[in-house]
Amino acid sequence: MITIEKFFELFLKELETQPSLWSYYKFHTDPGSFEFRKAYFCQRLEYIARHIKKKDSQSWDLGCGYGTSALFLALNGYKVHGTTLEFYFKEIPDRMKYWAQFGEVSGFTYDYEDLFDPSVQRGQFDYIIVQDTLHHLEPLQEALHILHDHLKPEGEMVVIEENGSNIVQSLKLYRQRGNKRIIEYYDERLKKTILLGNENIRSLETWSREMKQQRLAIDQSSVHYVRAYPPFLFNRYGYNKAIEKEQKLWKSSAMARNYFFFGINFVAKPC
Repeated sequence: MITIEKFFELFLKELETQPSLWSYYKFHTDPGSFEFRKAYFCQRLEYIARHIKKKDSQSWDLGCGYGTSALFLALNGYKVHGTTLEFYFKEIPDRMKYWAQFGEVSGFTYDYEDLFDPSVQRGQFDYIIVQDTLHHLEPLQEALHILHDHLKPEGEMVVIEENGSNIVQSLKLYRQRGNKRIIEYYDERLKKTILLGNENIRSLETWSREMKQQRLAIDQSSVHYVRAYPPFLFNRYGYNKAIEKEQKLWKSSAMARNYFFFGINFVAKPC
């Protein structure tokens, strides 16, 4: 068993020897943003840990990236199958070797795979973790149909996403990609063209409407917002106090949580 704090400590030591991960995790790029980035990383991992509860469960980490969340769960005794694409995949074997020093990681298995060619069985999973991935899935309704079919009837989809109602992030993404919300690219390994949501983030209300079409319902009691304060406020208040203030803010102000919080987490269930 490993706590989130201990996992983060060991994760930072791993990063010291893995500069290929720096551009993604950014803990080494700006010391003034360290507490700010740590809070985002740890709160989202805490959310996943809080909702993956059954010890004998089977989880699918869809879009597992470098496998960080799956490795944490494996070290805590859970079985997780991760699927990913692109450059992330080649980094995972070395990461498995590193984390094997601190516990059993064989519960984490992984494949290079497109969602629309799943090798996993339907109705197999107690949990599907979709972290920073849901806004990339296109065509969305086909993707949600697959996710629904691969959950057990009592299963849960744990979603970690950007908040599509956030004013600052929406403007930033519009400047980057305009209205080109869906793109395609050719995957050399799979030898096929893949459709991709181009940072196609959505609001909670929009996700709810989209999911209802595939008989998935968002559990409103599970909704959780993260990251509103800029780095300098984390430095001013300190790590724990800044998080405490943020959590009080989204619970007390609809305007703040809808338009100024960067991240949104929720659980969706078959209905």
